[in-house]
Amino acid sequence: MTLVHNTESAAALNLPPLEIIFGKTAAMQAVKNKLERVAETDVPVLIQGDSGTGKELCVRLLHAFSMRAKGSLVKVSCPAIPNSLLETELFGYETGAFTGAMSTKLGRVEQAHNGTLFLDEVGSLDLAVQSKLLQVLQDGTFVRVGGHEPRSIATRLVSASNTDLRNQVEDGTFRLDFLFRINAVTINLPPLRQRIADLPVLIDYFIEHYANIFHTTPELLSKSAVRLMQNYHWPGNIRQLENLIRSYVLIGSEEALVAEMMPEEPRSGIVTEIDLSEPVSLKNITKKATQDLERQIILKVLQENSWNRQKTAKWLQISYRSLLYKLSEVGMPEVPPRPLRMPHLIKKNEERTLKPALSSRTRIY
Repeated sequence: MTLVHNTESAAALNLPPLEIIFGKTAAMQAVKNKLERVAETDVPVLIQGDSGTGKELCVRLLHAFSMRAKGSLVKVSCPAIPNSLLETELFGYETGAFTGAMSTKLGRVEQAHNGTLFLDEVGSLDLAVQSKLLQVLQDGTFVRVGGHEPRSIATRLVSASNTDLRNQVEDGTFRLDFLFRINAVTINLPPLRQRIADLPVLIDYFIEHYANIFHTTPELLSKSAVRLMQNYHWPGNIRQLENLIRSYVLIGSEEALVAEMMPEEPRSGIVTEIDLSEPVSLKNITKKATQDLERQIILKVLQENSWNRQKTAKWLQISYRSLLYKLSEVGMPEVPPRPLRMPHLIKKNEERTLKPALSSRTRIY
């Protein structure tokens, strides 16, 4: 099966266009290819990736292009439900199962019959619940709390985790047999810092998306801001990028956007992480601390000079060639990125027809 590549299909699912989701990097194209191969099957899928990388988007795509697309996609945010309530939330209960159980309640598993059950942050499930879910995967049956009769269920299980579940198996907090059942296919989502080539199109998309929602015409981001974004480490991944762009479109302050990405200044003196679990090299530690301090100074002076490197070199009293070398040494580009192509957003006073937003929601990732 091939995922449908058109904006209308993605918009109908309240999703960004598929070319925005998958971009052009090899890592995301591998994700797309794997999704295409498994979408129409019923095998359990485990999606792994850091927070904010788009795990839930992938789950929604899996469901939408599966044989169970007409059924419900039922999400269970595992950490949000106390362990004492998790069993009844998942499996439901019969009348009289406990004090206050005045009527039968369907659990999330039963609600996902003929659909997809999505266990978000599956690693937070306790061992007892893992054991009961294992039975669902093995023979397709479960028992409501307070009940005695096994009930048949037909559902596809998709799980997501931002941690390596194998480590939890070693720690004894996750069942190995349950892990084998839920990861018949594993999809690993790369962090944003590993798909920087997709950053310009993501920025472009989020600016236009929120311009439509907030009915505003933001300025084009400067080359220096985009350059800084391309060298930022993005700990919050695409969700963090989306939040920054949303704030920029709403408030219109590039300075605030840049400030969010500037490195924090040390509270006192030069601070660097030192691993003392084994002998250390004073020379290497000193070199790293010097590079960290130089990077902070260069970034600050570049910002003050609107990222003009000739002015920055004069300000720092070094040659232009030395500055380029230091930029390369601290991991900053010597060649500016291509400007974003959004001619319809450049002219403030130019009238334009706003396209309807893809979703009434104000957050995508």
